[in-house]
Amino acid sequence: MKRVFAGMMLILALLVPTLGRTAEATDAQTVVDRMIARNPSLSSYRARVHIHFKMNNFPWYASNLDGTSYFKRPNNYEVVFDKVPWYAKSFPRLFDDVGDPTSWLRTENIELLAPTALDGKPYLVLKLTKKIHSTILDYALAYVNPKSYTLDRMEWHYTSGGRIVMTQRYALEGGYSVIVSQHAEIDIPHVRAVADSSYDPYQTNVAVSDAVFHRQ
Repeated sequence: MKRVFAGMMLILALLVPTLGRTAEATDAQTVVDRMIARNPSLSSYRARVHIHFKMNNFPWYASNLDGTSYFKRPNNYEVVFDKVPWYAKSFPRLFDDVGDPTSWLRTENIELLAPTALDGKPYLVLKLTKKIHSTILDYALAYVNPKSYTLDRMEWHYTSGGRIVMTQRYALEGGYSVIVSQHAEIDIPHVRAVADSSYDPYQTNVAVSDAVFHRQ
């Protein structure tokens, strides 16, 4: 009887660590759903964003950009820069299009690839291709943390052979897991550049006008 009891306790000891653990997603839709489900009570935010941009080839421009990042549920994201020099006109689109899984469902064909490891950490990898064929963007890869379902890395691969890689770091602000810094490496024909962004403390669940999200 003691042996039976001991055996049962061993089985329980092996099972207990798995109780309450969310099973890893095995299809693209589940991954996207879990990404969208992050911060369920966060209805909106506003934060100042600061970016240092530097070109690593001629004409060797470097600049600091300041702006405001906005979010409003369900899927409104926007970065509005105070002033953007002519050579960085594409930056607003880069920084507010990093990861919006809600819009992916509308615009992308999404495929879950084999898991991979980066810097010793496991990642789920989504491959995104445009539902409406693009002659510029070939595909994008989204690297998703399987524990937190944060988007830690995004890669855009272009038909020209160019590539842009964006990595993101998260922290708790007002009880919500939000982006606090980003690093972008741009390597496309005629342009090699890097950009680093940081975010001031977030104002969460604040009033944000819909007009912010209508591009001119």
